[in-house]
Amino acid sequence: MPRQFLRCFLVAPLFLALALSSSAQAPLPPIDGIYAGTLQAGEAQLHLVLHLTKNSQGELHATLDSLDQAVYAIEATSVSFRGTSLKFEVASVGARFEGTASPDHKTIDGLWSQGDASLPITFRRKDAPHKPGDARFPVEGLWQSALEAHGLRLRFQLHVSHDTDGNLVASLDSLDQGVSGLPAINVSLKESAFHLEIPAVAGSYDGTLNAAKNSLAGKWTQTGADSALTFTRSDQPLELRRPQRPAKPYPYREEDVTFTNAAAKVTLAGTLALPNGAGPFPAAVLVAGSGPLDRDASISNHKPFLILSDYLARKGIAVLRYDKRGIPQSTGSLDDATTLDLASDAAAALAFLKSRKEIDPARIGIVGHSEGAMIASYLASRSPDIPWLILLAAPAQKGDDTLLKQSELIARAGNLSEPQILASLSFDKEAYDLVREEKDTSKLAEKLVNLIKSTGMDSALPPAALEQQLRMLTSTWFRFFLDYDPLPALQKTKAPVLVLYGQKDLQVPPKVNMPILQKALSDGGNTQADIRQLAELNHLFQHAYSGSPAEYAAIEETFAPEALQVISDWLAPQVHLADK
Repeated sequence: MPRQFLRCFLVAPLFLALALSSSAQAPLPPIDGIYAGTLQAGEAQLHLVLHLTKNSQGELHATLDSLDQAVYAIEATSVSFRGTSLKFEVASVGARFEGTASPDHKTIDGLWSQGDASLPITFRRKDAPHKPGDARFPVEGLWQSALEAHGLRLRFQLHVSHDTDGNLVASLDSLDQGVSGLPAINVSLKESAFHLEIPAVAGSYDGTLNAAKNSLAGKWTQTGADSALTFTRSDQPLELRRPQRPAKPYPYREEDVTFTNAAAKVTLAGTLALPNGAGPFPAAVLVAGSGPLDRDASISNHKPFLILSDYLARKGIAVLRYDKRGIPQSTGSLDDATTLDLASDAAAALAFLKSRKEIDPARIGIVGHSEGAMIASYLASRSPDIPWLILLAAPAQKGDDTLLKQSELIARAGNLSEPQILASLSFDKEAYDLVREEKDTSKLAEKLVNLIKSTGMDSALPPAALEQQLRMLTSTWFRFFLDYDPLPALQKTKAPVLVLYGQKDLQVPPKVNMPILQKALSDGGNTQADIRQLAELNHLFQHAYSGSPAEYAAIEETFAPEALQVISDWLAPQVHLADK
């Protein structure tokens, strides 16, 4: 299930910027800019970055980064600047600041008050970095590298410059994690020795600048582990490697097609891959998991359905894959479609294949992934003429149980503390209860916003991300999915079925789902079920380190070859390839 659900409120958006509100109304002096300061609380230090910006009406807004806590864009409220006095509150942590700006606005001296404590802090302006042409240090510029470990490849982009005080400044982008502008501290160049620290990820880098000034060879240190890392001077990010993506011309035909779900008044657009020859061919309909997925089931720069379609077409099996409703060439609304509505789209795909003279109507089956696997079993339970099914990462629990377990496992993989995990799950359950109880969409959205604010999670959630989550939570799709139980359909599925799970799947974990599904098929009398767990694979059937969705983009492999081989070997006798 490619959608990331409610745990996003807790941890996912920490690197995103917040749009802010303000009580200030009058045009203001030019105080806006970026300021850095350090809170000294006993022996502990907290490095804070204050961002002051103005909107088009001249109103002042503020956000704070707490570098040592890796929390970014914390919203400040009640921001005001009168004369030389700057005041703001940070309601989410119960803090306030009152300070006085210097005439040149280079410093703001004041008190940070939180609880019973009041601590002095001076924010110093950090001017915009200079352009490379104005470089004072030979290390300034844009640098590219990739960290390769545990089968992952994370591309880094390093920005190095200097401020108006002549000090080196730097920031780091992690391109495959979608994170940019992680601020560096303690940036230095001593002769050829370069050093920086990234508090947000508890990492540091030490490298040596070569004589040509175009390479930094050194090591990246994080959580006590060292990894060799060499940066090369370049303004172009390193190439994204997807070695399994097939190159044209293909040894089969492809045709762009459309077909209609007449009852829903929806037109689906897709691609039909046809083996060379006259046919009629066996065929597979590929049904994607939840979320706004196109015909290739594109996610994290991977195209798993393209890989699967290419593999099967080369084996002599026709394949139809299609864009989900409204994505991007299909009509209709995805948010307004339940799982059963999406099942009717898959049924329309089956009907379309049966109308094609190149396809053998008696040998058309379904390959479904995640929610798509639920759809496949639902259709098979109602259509005994479907001759075979392949279920990939099939949920066997009700929707809410699937989502809660997913949230828990992903949080643990992200090293959240036990109290954080419990708080996240408690929040999820409260939100689910609201979804069930409040039928009015606008009232539900209001109640969910209030719930988010009451937990303080709104401080880490940008408005755009909040809007996206509220849209999902209040959608017809989510209301239905929350309580949908796939077991009745599985118990009625009589067709031969191959069920595959990845051992490291954290979204539909096999330890939970596999025995439930196995029992459901057995209770229903299905004697032709082949159920397997594939070692080291995640939800997308990639070889993975932890299985976390955060790794998906960093893994070069799109679909494990052994999983493709298992599918092919099982499918060949089902579609009688050897007999044709």
